[in-house]
Amino acid sequence: MTDTTASLKLTHEGAMRLLNAAIAKAKDMAVPQCISIVDAGGHLLALTRMDGAFALSIETSLKKAMTAASYGEPTGNIAAGIDIKLAIATEGKRINLPGGLPIIVDGHLIGGIGVGSGTGEQDRQVANAALATLKGAKQFA
Repeated sequence: MTDTTASLKLTHEGAMRLLNAAIAKAKDMAVPQCISIVDAGGHLLALTRMDGAFALSIETSLKKAMTAASYGEPTGNIAAGIDIKLAIATEGKRINLPGGLPIIVDGHLIGGIGVGSGTGEQDRQVANAALATLKGAKQFA
């Protein structure tokens, strides 16, 4: 067993690629969105609030991205009851609203994308469209 391992890191350029792809998909859908991209530690790399998107969705998009990056799983899949306890235990930093996807490239968890202001399904479609533009990124159904 080794003491270290190689890892990947999401760059600013990669975050901007994701952000621009998400914006393009949201425009195609005619659904203005708030979009947040975070690194593996949940630190914000890129954020936008499209014209017409709900201002409060800035916070939910960021928390969706942070939650997806933290757990390596899409948001919206945490069992009922546990999701409330998780939100309380983290003082609202972890949420279970659909629209957050982990950014996993070649098996490495490198960040999260969170989208908010549409329906949960619309938010997830925008996030998935962004992931499709990042080489080697895992897609979610």
